[in-house]
Amino acid sequence: MAKLEDIVKRQKQGAQFVLSAQMLGMDFGTFDTVAQTWIERGGPGFEATGVPFRKVIDGEFLIARLTVVKTDPD
Repeated sequence: MAKLEDIVKRQKQGAQFVLSAQMLGMDFGTFDTVAQTWIERGGPGFEATGVPFRKVIDGEFLIARLTVVKTDPD
């Protein structure tokens, strides 16, 4: 399980990369909540881009992966 800050830090400015619930060690419900905030406000050093990948969990569509773009230089 990688920390979000470590993942973002490894990327070059302007790079597109994927964040997932599994990558961050989160359950899908928690990741969905956090990802919705990132879509609306941006995340620490990145902004969401594209359409989030959703997975059906217990009859509910939850965000499982999110493509983002690094915005802040190291």
